[in-house]
Amino acid sequence: MTTMTNLMRNLCLAVLLSNLAVAPAFAKRGGGGAAAAVAEHANKAVQALQQKQFDVAVQEFTAAIQADPKDARMYANRAVALRAIPGKLPDALADCSKSIEMDPKNYFGYMERSQTEISMIQFDAAVQDAAKVIELKPDEANGYKFRGFAYAGLNQWDKAIADLTTAIEKKPDDFQSYTRRAECYGKLKQYDQAIADFTTILTKDPNNVDVLVKRGVTYSTKEDYEKAIADFEAALKLKPDDEATVSRLQYARNMLANKNAPPPAATPEPTPVPAGLFTPLNVGIALAVILILAVVVKLVTRGKDETPTSSTRIR
Repeated sequence: MTTMTNLMRNLCLAVLLSNLAVAPAFAKRGGGGAAAAVAEHANKAVQALQQKQFDVAVQEFTAAIQADPKDARMYANRAVALRAIPGKLPDALADCSKSIEMDPKNYFGYMERSQTEISMIQFDAAVQDAAKVIELKPDEANGYKFRGFAYAGLNQWDKAIADLTTAIEKKPDDFQSYTRRAECYGKLKQYDQAIADFTTILTKDPNNVDVLVKRGVTYSTKEDYEKAIADFEAALKLKPDDEATVSRLQYARNMLANKNAPPPAATPEPTPVPAGLFTPLNVGIALAVILILAVVVKLVTRGKDETPTSSTRIR
């Protein structure tokens, strides 16, 4: 859950910053008053987010809401800052829902709520909200991306891959969509496709340690240990103290050594030992012969003892 939360936190921050690039335009709407105050606080909030000062960002978005309580966007924006603070996911979800309630036709509220629900492991709800984003703004790549993330959370790998593929088509430079799709391919044991996605990222970002490790793990699963070792070694050059990668590297080296080891020599068949004279069979035969001879001798001797002797009797 922590990995998913961190992933979504970084992703949401990137999305928010891109969407709030128009914050200075707020001042142009009214030329002053509430609109100017909203723009000022929103710009300060964006700067705080860029510096990862999430508490400050929440304060500034709150000030923007106070300046114009009817601006639904500020609730959705504050949700992103809240989502980055541990324990604030329920508050972020409430802000997203408030934004949708105030402006149900604005896709941004649904998009933010979908991301919040993914962070809260509420994948079914996230699928529905992401679908609403697609309905309201079909060309928004993030709608497909977040629905793909939610499908992945539900272990619906094929649906996740389909949505992430659409997201990539609409936004080819989105590395997070490639990474998640590669992980889904791995779950389906489609390792070559997974490696292709990881390689696409590394072509543009060769020092991406996380992707190097993930591609190495995929190579290792394929028993392509030489390439796995190369990826793990490259990752460790960038992050030498990663014990998990050290363990993976050692495993791959051991498996490669076992794979390349010569087969064991054949064990020669033992030479049969000639049977000795005193085998059970021979002993049995000898005893039988002795017994027969003893009987014969006894019979012969007995016959001699019983032969009558002649006598002379003078009458």
